[in-house]
Amino acid sequence: MLMLVSQFFCNNLSMEDANGCITRPFRKRKLCQGDEMLSFSLDGLNEDLLERVLSWLPTSRFFRLGSVCKRWKSVAASESFKRACSRIPSRDPWFFMVDPNLNQSVVFDSAERSWKKLNHPRLLLDSCNCGSIPVAASGGLVCFRTMSGDYIVCNPVTGSCRKLPPVDPDSHDRSLHAIALNTYSNYHGSYKVVLVSGDLPKLSLKVFNSSAGCWEEELILRRKADDSTEFVSNDDDNHAVYFLSRTGNVVATNMQRSPSKQYSSVITLKDGEEIVYYFSSAGTVVACNLTHKYFFEYPRLLPVSYEYSIDVVECKGEMLIVVLSELFESASLRVWRWDENTKTWNQIAAMPPSMSHEFYGKKVDVNCVGAGDQIFICLSSAELCSYVLCDCVTNEWVELPKCSMNGEALEFMSAFSFEPRIEASV
Repeated sequence: MLMLVSQFFCNNLSMEDANGCITRPFRKRKLCQGDEMLSFSLDGLNEDLLERVLSWLPTSRFFRLGSVCKRWKSVAASESFKRACSRIPSRDPWFFMVDPNLNQSVVFDSAERSWKKLNHPRLLLDSCNCGSIPVAASGGLVCFRTMSGDYIVCNPVTGSCRKLPPVDPDSHDRSLHAIALNTYSNYHGSYKVVLVSGDLPKLSLKVFNSSAGCWEEELILRRKADDSTEFVSNDDDNHAVYFLSRTGNVVATNMQRSPSKQYSSVITLKDGEEIVYYFSSAGTVVACNLTHKYFFEYPRLLPVSYEYSIDVVECKGEMLIVVLSELFESASLRVWRWDENTKTWNQIAAMPPSMSHEFYGKKVDVNCVGAGDQIFICLSSAELCSYVLCDCVTNEWVELPKCSMNGEALEFMSAFSFEPRIEASV
């Protein structure tokens, strides 16, 4: 019943006059439920019930509550309303788009299938934080990394920010491979920022605990006992940096990858164990078990010489990889899952050939992020820029509309998924 009433309010909030002003709701409304006609007065709702009803509104409607009437404005600003919002089990994800050249945030609302522009948090506009890029997201929060290597955790919806204490200077001497964010409670601001650094097979772990307000002691990860993956030392390679090129080849060079994907990683919680996944310099997926403090490598899906672009995502607590490859004068985009029983990679979804053939020969880079059963895929090259939503359960692939600003289409290389929650605190 609460959801039915909130949907009614949602429709009411959507009505705008020709001047873009929100019209005031009537004091009395009639609502149909089946064959019954319900009549109620907004003034008759007590504060608790009104907060519970409004908490079910889509997050995009929260910005308009203050324009309806004084009472709703008061509700929207109350702490008890935030608590009511925190009781909503989940919200449809928003995808935070990566473009360091914009002075405002752009998100894709998966519920309304539309692009939205948000004001950039003020802290990120400070001169010392200019050029900060998003590197991880979880719950209702997004983590940014500044040019100096500091970290800022932000709620993109409310603009609230927290600059974390500087990391131990000694940590800057080691190669940083992965940055992950895991939120445990949006309302209470309980989260961890995880950094994985070092060189295989010597990896170390650094964790910021929001509850303690500090970075924990650095931990050394050991290789899992039954991990038989061979590791090739790079000692004879003049300290060259190995990475996946835009077409998936492993390339030796002193150049770094694009900043938006340099620390790409995902974190899962399975059987009570927290695991961070990232791509190693050799192109294999490395799993760092934070609970038992060990790491292991998965077998490579495709050989090094094979032309492909690859990314790792998390969907409903599972690690998946998305691969764009070329074969027989066509391109294919497929999603793979690791099977623990057979110790093999199994395909679970594939883009229709009529869609993927467009990417053949264009050296397309794929950057992906998971949210529930969906994967948001950014495909970009010198010739094209496209965004696709994949439903891993139904194998449905939908190309999304372009995002335009001042009549010009914006191009994004990657995205991060978060739940739009006004109650998420930093």
